[in-house]
Amino acid sequence: MCLGIPGEVIEILPDQPDLARVEVSGVRRVINIGLLENEKVAPGEWVLIHVGFALSKIDEVEAAAALQFLEGIGQAYEDELAALAESRIE
Repeated sequence: MCLGIPGEVIEILPDQPDLARVEVSGVRRVINIGLLENEKVAPGEWVLIHVGFALSKIDEVEAAAALQFLEGIGQAYEDELAALAESRIE
C-alpha cells in the first residue's frame, strides 16, 4: 500500500530550490517540491508527500488529523516511514 504522508518543511535547499528538507514523525529527508512550482513553499508549512514528492500543501490541522489516522492504521504507516527513512534525493 502506498500512502501520502504529511511532512513539515524544515528548509528549502538554497542551492536547489526544487528540494526541501522535511520532517515526518522524527524522520528528516530531502524531498522534491517541484510539483508545487505554482505555490510558494516555506519552512514551517506542511506538505503531503508520496514517494519523495510533495503533491500538495496542507494546513497544520489537516496534517495532524492525517498523522493521527496514519498512526492508527499501524503497519502500513510504519512501512511508509521505513521507506522514507531509506530514501535519498540529492
